[in-house]
Formats: sequence, structure tokens, C-alpha cells
Amino acid sequence: MNKTDVESYFCGIMRKESEVSAGIATIRTLLKFLEHDKSETVQELDANLKNAVDVMRNTDFPVTAVASGSELFLRFITLAALDNKPFADCKKIMLHRGEIFLKKLMEARGKVAKLASTFIFDGAKILIHSKSKVVFETMKEAVLSNKRFQVFVTKSSPDSSGEEMAKALQKYNIQCTVILDSAVGYVMEQVDMVMVGAEGVVESGGIINKVGSFTMAVCAKEMKKPFYVLTESFKFSRIYPLNQRDLPNEFKYTASMLNKDLSKQHPLVDYTPPSFITLLFTDLGILTPSAVSDELIKLYL
Repeated sequence: MNKTDVESYFCGIMRKESEVSAGIATIRTLLKFLEHDKSETVQELDANLKNAVDVMRNTDFPVTAVASGSELFLRFITLAALDNKPFADCKKIMLHRGEIFLKKLMEARGKVAKLASTFIFDGAKILIHSKSKVVFETMKEAVLSNKRFQVFVTKSSPDSSGEEMAKALQKYNIQCTVILDSAVGYVMEQVDMVMVGAEGVVESGGIINKVGSFTMAVCAKEMKKPFYVLTESFKFSRIYPLNQRDLPNEFKYTASMLNKDLSKQHPLVDYTPPSFITLLFTDLGILTPSAVSDELIKLYL
């Protein structure tokens, strides 16, 4: 697969399969690349895989999950590159391990949903932000458990993705109200909890997510409402931002936006520090923000 093929395959998944996250699409693309790659050494294959990751990072899809998912995937499969093994055998082992890794990640969203849905009680009022696949699965899981609750979802500028989320929830007869992003403070006093997804989880236990998440977290803490993050562990990333300016520009803007005057561009994500997060619901279990660094160490051992 050349660069054009990688971009076409990755973008095809993202456009045609709405339920697939950028991280899963990245790993599926890397597996497909691994199947067709003509490298003759482990070093050459490793370089080619990294080039394929760079191609995906330069598309107009969220880079945060691409970066964390690919880094963990490459770490996982290259553990198979053992000494004194023929390259063909190493490649077979890498493919096998990659398929196991992908299967594990495909199950992650369901595990998160089962954990988080237990925190939803009858009559709960929940505030959510934008459109999150794992939050949606959690709401579905709660409905299947015969729980009745009300959801407030932000419209979420600039793409109004919250309206899509509301329509999806209403198909499951979930009482749902779309609110303006600027109405978060007004609604916060009415809700019992906040549930958001994440595009990435950083080493400190903070999250990178759709812009507006930080504002929501600040309001939640001030009004003493729990702020829950629902996320899969493949979104854990080895970066340590201290503030909004520390976030890499490639995380905050799409590739096409980076070619323009950034002073006139609106960031697509923001950073929520760990002090504003109550708990993280992951496929590794329910974590406090301070436990994320320990889990990252385990993932990369």
C-alpha cells in the first residue's frame, strides 16, 4: 500500500462507518498495511508503519486518537520482533498479535458502557457534550436495564454534533433536550451528573476532548456535580500538557487548518485537567485520574 492507498482506506472507514472511532480505524488501516507491505527487514517494516501513521495524522480527522492508538498498537506488535527469528515468522506473529489487539479494542466500548451504566439511576438527569460513541452505548445499556432518565446534550459548535446525538438517543425513547453550549451553567444546577467521552487521555489523568468540555468541567466542579469521563484505554496517550497552550497544534486543528493563520482559527478540542474529573470509566476498570499514569506504565511495559 502506498501513501494514497493508506489515506483512501483510512478515510473510507471514517466516512462510511459512523460507529467506528478514529483509533479503531487507524489500527484497522495499519493491519491492512501490514498484510500488504513488502518490507524485507523488521527495521524497514517499522519505518513503513510509522510513515503510514504520518499519512493518517495528516488527514482532516481527529489526530488525538490516531496518535495514541497507533503508538500503543506499534508497541504491542513489535514486541513480537524477537531475536533469531526469520523475518517472515516475525511478520506472521505481528499480524496475529495485531488481530488480537484489534479484537480486544472492539470489545472495549461495551465494557465501558456496562461499567458506566451502573451509575445511572432511575430519574437521573444527565448532561452530556457533543456526540460520543461510548456515551451513546452507555445510554443504550442503561435503557436495556429498564432505567428511565433524562439527558441534556449540548448542541456543540461548530458542527452541531449534539443534534445528531439527540436524534440517536431519541430512537431509544430517551428523553433528550438539546441545549446551547452557552447554557451549560444554567442547566448544571438541574443535573445529577455529567458524562463525556474523550478523544485522548493524557498521563496526568486529564483529557483532550471536543472544545467546551473544559468549560463544562469547571461548571460541574463549582456546582459540586460529578464529572465522569467514559473512554477506552487505547486513547491513553503519553503526553503531559499543563494548560491549553501545551496541546500540540495538530491535536487542536485539522491538517487543512494548520495551513492557515491559526490566530483566526477556532480550536476543535480543549484540555480538561485531572482536578476537574471525578472518575474515568475504562475497559481497564473505574479509575481515578491519578491512576492513569500507572495504567500507562502497564500498557507500555
